[in-house]
Amino acid sequence: MAYLMKGVKYCSPVNQMHKVTGTLFKAHILKNIFGINEQQVKISCASSQLSSEKANSYNYVIVGAGSAGCVLANRLTEDLLSTVLLLEAGPKDTFLGSKRLLWKIHMPAALTYNLCDEKYNWYYHTTSQKHMDNRIMYWPRGRVWGGSSSLNAMVYIRGHAEDYNRWSREGATGWDYEHCLPYFKKAQKHELGPDQYRGGNGPLHVSRGKTNHPLHHAFLEATQQAGYPFTDDMNGYQQEGFGWMDMTVHQGQRWSTASAYLRPALPRPNLSVAEKTLVTKILFQGTKSIGVEYVKNGQRKKAFASKEVILSGGAINSPQLLMLSGIGNADDLKKLGIPVVCHLPGVGQNLQDHLEVYVQQKCTKPITLYNAQKPVNMVKIGLEWLWKFTG
Repeated sequence: MAYLMKGVKYCSPVNQMHKVTGTLFKAHILKNIFGINEQQVKISCASSQLSSEKANSYNYVIVGAGSAGCVLANRLTEDLLSTVLLLEAGPKDTFLGSKRLLWKIHMPAALTYNLCDEKYNWYYHTTSQKHMDNRIMYWPRGRVWGGSSSLNAMVYIRGHAEDYNRWSREGATGWDYEHCLPYFKKAQKHELGPDQYRGGNGPLHVSRGKTNHPLHHAFLEATQQAGYPFTDDMNGYQQEGFGWMDMTVHQGQRWSTASAYLRPALPRPNLSVAEKTLVTKILFQGTKSIGVEYVKNGQRKKAFASKEVILSGGAINSPQLLMLSGIGNADDLKKLGIPVVCHLPGVGQNLQDHLEVYVQQKCTKPITLYNAQKPVNMVKIGLEWLWKFTG
């Protein structure tokens, strides 16, 4: 390695000197100073080039350090023979290595701040939606370590078991609920301990968001009076109904995939992570992906993957990058002047997302969280969290 570093150090001046007059004279000076001959210079330059290419080559290149990317970076680097490059367009989720200094992300009560902050958020908006009275809908997406798991409301919900079974019936082999459940349990460390549906030893901490607030109890009582069932575990046997939600919160802190998976993997020598790095294109050899092109600090660079390029940019950014790289509906790509690598008309189509509905009622007693939104009380709550992660 020391020899290769010497090659990097000495190769550059020689190359530059060969571009000007007096080449032989200056090469002769270098020979006298460094004690190297022309053959050694060539070997050194070749070694430097090989080292440079090797430095930009990995087994896996992962695009996006969000909910999926952090998990993949951790799992793939468990094999110390596999090298992984993780590229994230946004910044780290800590400041000077501290979660407290980036309280907007890690304080659960502060989640609304990042939903309005373009620094950690792609801040997308939809086109006019004809089924929503032609409204333009705001669509936050994470642009930070942890991705949207660093911005969301921390509700831990897996989706209905029958959805997975339907996917399997429609051709997504291996996605039935029975097959997925062991992996859900493997990921999870529930504060109530393991059971048939919960995990107890995984990296993702999950807590039961149960409180003694009278409005919560009144709400649950009202749902049962209306004929709806009470659900003890929304990820358990009976998923339909009303009950206490599970939260990705641990010891008063948001527990994103960056906390659960990425940070424990950072010390591994086979993992390289780059933040504030925007991937602009997938590189192909024919129809085989061999790497990516990205922009960092205003410079355009390339990274190569000997095994796989993995897109984990989410439901918006992954198909966007595919289309920018020439994978998608050929007619649409041609209209935009994008060279077609593969005609795949399903890319970027059939996207669905859940909607939120806010129902507001006037409370007859002063027991709501309204007082917590007063500036003085917000400061008190914030200081308590900074001190001991409570409040």
